Amino acid sequence: MKTKKKQQKKRGSEQHLKGVVVSDKMDKTVVVIVSRFIKHPLYGKFYKVSKKYKAHDEENKYKTGDKVEIIETRPISKDKRFKIYDSK
Repeated sequence: MKTKKKQQKKRGSEQHLKGVVVSDKMDKTVVVIVSRFIKHPLYGKFYKVSKKYKAHDEENKYKTGDKVEIIETRPISKDKRFKIYDSK
């Protein structure tokens, strides 16, 4: 019998997104808005697209208006798939 090597699944690198905190009213959760520019496929004009993400903030230290970086992680709750990334 030939033994098969176990293939390890490669996990993709986590997403790093930069945004601004727009809400800190929940406990251990902040809402971060991430804006980016998209080029229109036909006309070539750039336009802004924004999306809101809920991120885990364990210490409740980020307030509305703070610029933060979030990183993708395992699901923490129904809506939370990101956590605040501290590069310190």
